[in-house]
Formats: sequence, C-alpha cells, structure tokens
Amino acid sequence: MELRRAILLFAIVLGLAAVATSVSRQPVSREDPGREAPKRTPPETSTPTAKPGPGSARELRLAFKASGPPSTTYLPSDRAATVTVTVTEPGQVELEGLGLSAPADPLTPARFAVFAKQNRHRVRFSPVKGGEGRTVGVLQVLP
Repeated sequence: MELRRAILLFAIVLGLAAVATSVSRQPVSREDPGREAPKRTPPETSTPTAKPGPGSARELRLAFKASGPPSTTYLPSDRAATVTVTVTEPGQVELEGLGLSAPADPLTPARFAVFAKQNRHRVRFSPVKGGEGRTVGVLQVLP
C-alpha cells in the first residue's frame, strides 16, 4: 500500500513538471510571424561596491635574465607577483623551493605567478642542449 502511494505521488509530480514545462514561455522563432518577440532592455548599470584593499594598487612584476651574472630580486612577503625569466636559448626554468618550473626560449620567456612566504628561492636555468644548469638569480622574499 505504501509503495502504491509513493508511485502515485511520483507520477503526480512528474505530471505537474510536464505541465509547467509546456506552459512556460517558449522562445519565439523567426518563422512564426504571428507572434512578436519580447523586447529586450539593456541591463541596468550600477556602481561597483567592491573596492581594492590597501596595498593592492599594482601587481608586482619581477624579471630575471639568464644572460649575465646572477641577480637578487626582493619581494615583500604575502604579496603576489609575476616573475619573468628571459633566456637566450631554449631550456627549462625552475624556482627552487616553490615547486614551479616552466619552459622558455628566446621568444617566449618563462612566466610564474608567485605568492610566497619569507624565504630565499634560487632561479635556475637548464638548457635543452644539455650541459650544466646554472643559477640565474635569487628571489628573496622579505618579511
């Protein structure tokens, strides 16, 4: 008896859903000249209520070059930055301690989005042709 009631209730709900779907407004096609399409109004423009927090005025962009002597670049702790490493030959760039690596070539530098805590991270470049990988710089995250 309980099973029959449950099945009947399920059938009623399905029937009501079918009726609601058929009654709902259908989009007007171009082939039906008898009906007019509803007029669309542009969305109202409103003033945004969210404002950037203090200290988030600009994104930090840090750059390293694989040619030349290694350089040290400083980044404030808990601050997001984009680190770019420009190379003269194809290879792999790695930010040690952050677990980040990316391929790079002379036309496409390696690019990393970084948000790090206080620490010191070596920027290493390993050429595709083989040979010894070398440190091209140090990213020093300050407190």
